[in-house]
Amino acid sequence: MKGYQKYFINKLTWFLITFICAFLLNFILPRLMPGDPVTAIVSRLAQGMSNATGVQAIYQQYADLFGTNRPIYEQFFIYARNVLHGDFGFSFSQYPRPVSQVLSASIWWTIALQFPAIIVGWLIGNTLGALAAYLKGGFDKVLMPVSIFISNFPAFGMAVILLVIFGVNLKWFPTSGGYGYDLLPSFTWSFIWSVIIHYQLPFWSIVLIAIGGQAIGMRSMSIYELNADYVKYSRFMGIKDRKIIGYVFRNAMLPQITGLALSIGTMMSGALVAEIIFSYPGLGFTLLNGVMGQDYPLISAATLIITVMVLSANFIIEILYGIIDPRIKAAQAD
Repeated sequence: MKGYQKYFINKLTWFLITFICAFLLNFILPRLMPGDPVTAIVSRLAQGMSNATGVQAIYQQYADLFGTNRPIYEQFFIYARNVLHGDFGFSFSQYPRPVSQVLSASIWWTIALQFPAIIVGWLIGNTLGALAAYLKGGFDKVLMPVSIFISNFPAFGMAVILLVIFGVNLKWFPTSGGYGYDLLPSFTWSFIWSVIIHYQLPFWSIVLIAIGGQAIGMRSMSIYELNADYVKYSRFMGIKDRKIIGYVFRNAMLPQITGLALSIGTMMSGALVAEIIFSYPGLGFTLLNGVMGQDYPLISAATLIITVMVLSANFIIEILYGIIDPRIKAAQAD
């Protein structure tokens, strides 16, 4: 118990240190971008105005509102205080919408895209990997190189290929958006069908990449388990092969389940490339619009959410590792 407390405190300390550094970077880096975002807002509001004094007054009003005319350290303390209260401020690029409203609308699109894609890719990949290890022969010789190729394929490359083939050439699916631009969100069949059609290309671009990696991992673990001593002993004792295989794949599945939990924990950051390429209205596309519009509050809030999800997922997995496998706890607690 004492060793586990030391292990837990060590992991918690590094989690807090990493979070503080990430929080500082989330605030500082967007503000190092060149240009003045308040100027873009003022230019929209002051269209047609020829009075320079009036334009300057509008600029000063919004600079005071967003705090861009204050020292950077003062802006940081205001930002930290507001975040503790769940207030991320107003979006520069979509003013007067609050950042929390912008993100709450986009996060659900990301979850709806990522979570099913992770599950489907995990199920298909592990099934193919297990079959390759058990059947061997031609099935394994075909699956292994294909899986290696797909798993090492860049996410943006797979998205572009699907976009060109099925969106541009065959015109089976739309190339951008989460639904038709001529529709308004509603519980009508036309809107639901439009969402389903727009969903296909970004969904399968994520699934195909996931299948390759999962298949390789499951195949390697299954081969290791199939050659273990307990399998040879069980076969020598005359235990039915079907029962042995059940235990083999159950043991091989343990690391894959850990990977699944980690993928779910980090899914907020996983679909950014697909969302940007397909202009899918999720967190990635929202983050891109924030960068293009120099939207400091939106960029900081979006990256902070992604950072917290990634750090929390890694922290939880490491704590569970220490509980499940005492060897890890003992090795890292020394």
